[in-house]
Amino acid sequence: MKKVLIVDDGAFMRVLLKGMLTKNNYEVVGEAEDGEIGVQKYKELKPDLVTMDITMPNKDGLEALKEIVAFDPEAVVVMVSAMGQEEYIKEAISSGARSFITKPFDEGELISVIEGID
Repeated sequence: MKKVLIVDDGAFMRVLLKGMLTKNNYEVVGEAEDGEIGVQKYKELKPDLVTMDITMPNKDGLEALKEIVAFDPEAVVVMVSAMGQEEYIKEAISSGARSFITKPFDEGELISVIEGID
């Protein structure tokens, strides 16, 4: 069972992602409400996968992504954001994100993207 860390400032989105992932045999080992805590938890928990929002307080998802990839070049990070703009997608992918999901999304789309990474 793959271990997942969810990083999103929205409590509702964390609950939604956790429900979808758990239902599909993923183990949610941690949650973080901003990028700063997300980086700390990544180092502590060493999950197999991270879902990362972009717009968050303290440290945004792009900064957190860069720190996680600098710490672990093999990190698997999927950006999950309401900002579907080209520039953010390009920056996230060039910074090491494995994929990008735009909110709103459904469970099938989430699992398809995650399973397509392996």
